[in-house]
Amino acid sequence: MRLVAFLIAAGLLLAACAGSPAAAPAPQGTPSADQVNAVAKNLYCPVCANVPLDVCGTAACAQWRGQIADLLAEGYTEQQVYDYFAAQYGQGVLAVPPARGLNWLVYLLPPAVILGAGLLLARNLRRWRQAPAPQAKPPATEDDYTRKLEEELDARR
Repeated sequence: MRLVAFLIAAGLLLAACAGSPAAAPAPQGTPSADQVNAVAKNLYCPVCANVPLDVCGTAACAQWRGQIADLLAEGYTEQQVYDYFAAQYGQGVLAVPPARGLNWLVYLLPPAVILGAGLLLARNLRRWRQAPAPQAKPPATEDDYTRKLEEELDARR
């Protein structure tokens, strides 16, 4: 009986939680320059090649930093800001590409190449160390030479 009452209470509690809408994050006011730069360092300048947004001095970057400040003031999270800029300007503005589609190769290929090169080097080093030194024949002594010469002369007689 207690188990049934517990299950009913748990079901009512879950229904009450599921029925209430999730509260949207409240606007936090004006974000600091450090908060804006923390987001901007993970975005690239739209004008300059491979320059992070937080250190670029172009007017476009200043506008983007202002836009980041506005989005953060509206309650956007860092990930939501990145998603917004990627949706507006493409994946090229992100300093760290998402691990989707072919972008996962960026994360897997370099370690795989390094690991493969290390294994190949280790195998070859082991082989080079274990390779036997070429066996040189001991120099023939004069007695051996003389004996062999006499054997050949005897064979011709």
